[in-house]
Amino acid sequence: MSRETPARRDEFAVWRDISTRWADNDVYGHVNNTVYYTWFDTAVNSWLIEQGMLDIIGGNPVGLVVETRCSYFAPLSYPQAVEAGLRVAKLGTSSIRYRIGIFAKGADSAAAQGDFVHVVVDRQSRRPVPIPDQWRTKLDAIS
Repeated sequence: MSRETPARRDEFAVWRDISTRWADNDVYGHVNNTVYYTWFDTAVNSWLIEQGMLDIIGGNPVGLVVETRCSYFAPLSYPQAVEAGLRVAKLGTSSIRYRIGIFAKGADSAAAQGDFVHVVVDRQSRRPVPIPDQWRTKLDAIS
């Protein structure tokens, strides 16, 4: 199995500044691997909220996370400034695969990168539904 290579900055359409916290560092002096997944969640959901696609209180439909994965290339640590790059890697009928790169502020290649998959579901039934057309337009714009 060959290891993937770090993504480049120009592979991402949307950017989010991330603040590291003292509690993010682990005993080895770098950001713990679990923190990257919270950054993925923050990058995706804050963009969805800004676009008017996610109403966390009463919106319908909603996206449920069904898969995540992350590859690590370089350590990051508090108090380092971090940026998350976001794009849509694949748009299905009811699923969205986001590609996320985590970069040290201003770096050209990712310190970590991965995928975050939402399945769009009806809020009450939790059954998959087609991605609404107005969502699809916005998602296509960052593909």
